[in-house]
Amino acid sequence: YQIAKQRFPKRYRDLMRLRPSPVLKINLKNAYPRCYVTRHISVNEQGVPTGGIYYGPFPSRRAAQVYADSVLDFFKVRRCQIKIRRDPTFPGCLYSEMKMCLAPCFAGCTKEEYDVEVNRLAGFLETGGGSLRATFEQERERASEDLDFERAAAIHKKLEKLDDALRAGPEVARRVQDLDAVILQRMAEEQTIGIFGVRGGRLAAPYALRFGDTSQPRSAEEAVRDYLEAMMSASPATATPRQSATELGEHLRLVARWFYSNPREGEIFFREKDWPYRRILRACSRLLAPPKEEANE
Repeated sequence: YQIAKQRFPKRYRDLMRLRPSPVLKINLKNAYPRCYVTRHISVNEQGVPTGGIYYGPFPSRRAAQVYADSVLDFFKVRRCQIKIRRDPTFPGCLYSEMKMCLAPCFAGCTKEEYDVEVNRLAGFLETGGGSLRATFEQERERASEDLDFERAAAIHKKLEKLDDALRAGPEVARRVQDLDAVILQRMAEEQTIGIFGVRGGRLAAPYALRFGDTSQPRSAEEAVRDYLEAMMSASPATATPRQSATELGEHLRLVARWFYSNPREGEIFFREKDWPYRRILRACSRLLAPPKEEANE
């Protein structure tokens, strides 16, 4: 990617087929936001996505739309693309008739009520579904304490449906600015693992972790820790918002292309509250182990 970008600055995207990966967006600039699939991410001068919440990447527009449809069944946020005029004479749509939308189009709700529902959806995407799951679990517990077992059973069915929707979502898909991960791959050099850090959806410069180099005073864990801490503390590269947005789209595409490849070479670990250093080092051992065919010989 870096070589193609340097040698062919005008056509490297076509050479590498770097079409931006689809993501879900909640456009918070709209008075009545909706969640939809897009390939364009706007960023500010610091390179941070702006104008809404972006969630992804997905392997295709269809996969993103399928996931969005399954998630939106839990929220009464509009799915139409019309301009909201709050006209009481407007007939509405199928979703409003099915009580699956708050129907701002014909003033079926106040602006404040709609904002509450959008914030619930935003919280869902920001927590990977954790916020809604916690709400359902609390409601089920209260229903059980009130001996309302019929309501508790209904909420339990909602939880099962939610879990099915969450399982359908790819692990790599999350709020783009929270996409912090590390990809490990075995390199051609003997006893060497390539470490590719991902911060906010952008790939950092890779690091070669050489297990056969006994001259290094640091342990493997210290080397990994230093690399990831430096990546997280580094200031973003200076670039115009347009250049930064283009770079983010390209890096997300590279990450998505690797993640959704089949077969996929290497392993990935995500940063939650902290980095799983022990799991990362165990993965290095697995990747350096000889293939089963060689071991049998």
